[in-house]
Amino acid sequence: GNLDSGKGVIRFIRLVFLTTVTFELAGAALSFLVFRKNFPPLKAAGVSLFHSVASFNNSGFDILGGGQNLIPYQDDVLLNLVTCALVIFGGIGFLVIREVIAKRFRWKKLSMHAKVVLFMSLVLTAAGTVLLKLTEDITWMGAFFTSVSARTAGFSTFPLGSFSGAGLLTVIVLMVIGASPGSTGGGIKTTTCYVLFEGIRSSATNTSEKAFRYAVPADAFRKAAVITLLAIGIVLSGTYILVILEPGVPFLDALFEMSSAFGTAGLSTGISAGLCDAAKILTILIMFIGRLGPLTIASLWYFTKGERVSYPEGNIAIG
Repeated sequence: GNLDSGKGVIRFIRLVFLTTVTFELAGAALSFLVFRKNFPPLKAAGVSLFHSVASFNNSGFDILGGGQNLIPYQDDVLLNLVTCALVIFGGIGFLVIREVIAKRFRWKKLSMHAKVVLFMSLVLTAAGTVLLKLTEDITWMGAFFTSVSARTAGFSTFPLGSFSGAGLLTVIVLMVIGASPGSTGGGIKTTTCYVLFEGIRSSATNTSEKAFRYAVPADAFRKAAVITLLAIGIVLSGTYILVILEPGVPFLDALFEMSSAFGTAGLSTGISAGLCDAAKILTILIMFIGRLGPLTIASLWYFTKGERVSYPEGNIAIG
């Protein structure tokens, strides 16, 4: 349906609702098979439903308590796979889910947007899994779970405080990139990342920007570059203020905390609870900016509809 029409909007809202309920109930039913071993039936049902909703919505709230997150279930294949599936589908966006179902899973019939989202989700998950497995003493399942969860879900099956610098840096990059447009996740988005690399490639090779036999829109690279630079600026500014407010916090932990806040990932190396009130308010502010999007925040200050004066074009050396 056309989202510009009233009927199109209502149809889309209905689809979002049905998709959400279907995924979350299926996730809860499968999670129940795991949680019923540790909890009475009614409590297990509640934990399962909460976990399923938190997974699909990429919120990552931990209902198990004690700061353990999903560490006790790191070897439970079913719960790991169910959680990852919910996070992935919640992260690719409702428009893509809707299109994949409508086109009956036929790759050739998908739009450029859907192809880029699915391709980038696969590449980032695979790259993150391999890099984490190479640098950390974790299982392949643990590496896969952390790679999926880092892109804004916020669950962990291994304590991130014990990760090496290389492992933390991998998770930071994944958190800043985040999920896809129109999804439940944060970050600069997978499509922004793709357009950025495609723009760099086309500039280096002096060819046009393209994706899966489609031409990338002319202003897409500029938007992607602006969003990425704003995101890096916000994360670095937040980190700078945090290390001033909390001099005892290691730099990498502070950078991780601010990247997690910006990507609304909810992951931490364990420093969150001990931060001072000012640092917690800073974290909340960075989360708010990350959730709304840096370009949206920046455009709030821009009220005019264009410049009234035109200037002669000058020369400037770049690079």
